[in-house]
This record gives sequence, structure tokens and C-alpha cells, in this order.
Amino acid sequence: MPVLTAPFRLSTRSGLVLDVRPVDEADEPVLAALFDRVSAEDRRFRFLHASEHVGHAELDPLVHPDHFRTESWLATDAATGEAVATALLACDNALDTAEVAVSIGADHRGKGVGWALLDLLAEQARKRGVRRVISIEDRANHAAIELEREKGFVPEAFDGDPTLVILAKHFR
Repeated sequence: MPVLTAPFRLSTRSGLVLDVRPVDEADEPVLAALFDRVSAEDRRFRFLHASEHVGHAELDPLVHPDHFRTESWLATDAATGEAVATALLACDNALDTAEVAVSIGADHRGKGVGWALLDLLAEQARKRGVRRVISIEDRANHAAIELEREKGFVPEAFDGDPTLVILAKHFR
């Protein structure tokens, strides 16, 4: 799979078919509506602060990626066109380490969306030559930590904040 810059079809383990494509500026209201459907706890885990609504300040970096070091994808249900999830890949300047983040609408949790998008993010990081992929998680986010561990991520300490943990996957 080349670096994904065009729409792509992805199937989850539950059989849900997703259309995945890079986000663009026009998607800001779609992402805002999607984050309104993400549980309050999952929004807090994603942005590491409580918020009833994700606003322009948080969405702006998602809709203005550089399409190589940073990329933000939108996953929609192929059958309905409904926005289901968003996935972010953010590489450091050296393309050594990339941080990943996935958010899923509450009505689509448990359908394999996180599994499929985490695989996509890891593969896209590897295609860019990244050596290590990380996810920074609140230690209370047991579901994400378990998913990432099942996908080969290993927990590491987060220096300076005992409430957070880094989950890392190495490619070389």
C-alpha cells in the first residue's frame, strides 16, 4: 500500500466497510459533528482535557495537515456515507517517531473500526520510513491500551506525568 493520499476502502473485522480519505478544510463541520458523537470520556482521552464540544482550535490542525509528516483521515460508512471515525498520524521532523490517535463515534464502537484504523496508521507510518509509532494514553483509557497492546504496542513510562502512558510499536 503506498502512502495513502486518495480515498481507500477498508473492511473491519465485523464486516463494516469504510471509505477512508484524507481530511480537507471543508471537513471541519463534519469532524465537529463526529466529535459531538464521540463519548465525553473518549473526547477527554483524545484531547487530554474535558470538553463538551471540539472547537476550531482543536480541529484546525486536523484539517490542515501537510499530507506527509502529518495526515488526518476521515472514515465514513461506505453504505450510508455517515462519518464514523477519524485517524491522525503526526510524525516528528526526522520521520523517526509518529504519534497516532483514533476517535470513533460512540455508535460505531465495538465494530472493529479502531483495529482497522490502527493497522492503517501503523502501515502508513512504516511506509513513510518511521521507526517507532506511539500513542499517548491516559492510564484510565483501558480499552485503547488493551487494543494497542493486542496490536503489538508496548507500554513505556511517560516522563513527567504519571497519569499518562506511552504505547510504542517499533518497526526495526
